[in-house]
Amino acid sequence: MKTSFIAKLAMLPLVAGLTACIPSPEDLETEPVKVQTPKGEVTCQLYRHDRVTWDRAINFPADKMSVPEADGYCRQEGQRRLK
Repeated sequence: MKTSFIAKLAMLPLVAGLTACIPSPEDLETEPVKVQTPKGEVTCQLYRHDRVTWDRAINFPADKMSVPEADGYCRQEGQRRLK
């Protein structure tokens, strides 16, 4: 069974309207926070409490840690604040 072109065209405004309701990460940002770690200070961009997986490092001592490690500290801070 094929969907007609007219039916697909009629659904376009609905899909566009729903897509406009989905927030971008920038809409959910909090003020950056600084986290003290054994390797130095990491500045984290945290998001809503239910979006901990988006939390990331925006500044860190690059000579002492990797991006994934710095992001991990930020996710830990997001989890800590979630509790």
